[in-house]
Amino acid sequence: MNIFDTIKNAIPQSAVDVFVRTTDIASYMPGRVRLYSKQLVNNATLEAEVQARLGVLTEIERVETNIETGSILITYEPERLRANAQLRRVEDYMRTHARRKAS
Repeated sequence: MNIFDTIKNAIPQSAVDVFVRTTDIASYMPGRVRLYSKQLVNNATLEAEVQARLGVLTEIERVETNIETGSILITYEPERLRANAQLRRVEDYMRTHARRKAS
């Protein structure tokens, strides 16, 4: 990978990519990721927006949110998600930045 590829990979390419980069990626395993967002705590408006925006993505099976903790649990079928280049990029980011990864 050259310097230009490194720079390109550092720049968010979609709204989902930007959103994920504003969260704490607590855990990742293929098909399941848990995020935490301080902005989501006690924020029903943001919860509705997260559900609406992620819920329309056919590659994502389920989105569970908890505004008491700021938790977002996303489940998906890895092969199906990876067929979408933008979502594959987001998954790559989550995998490399998660605090806990599946072994």
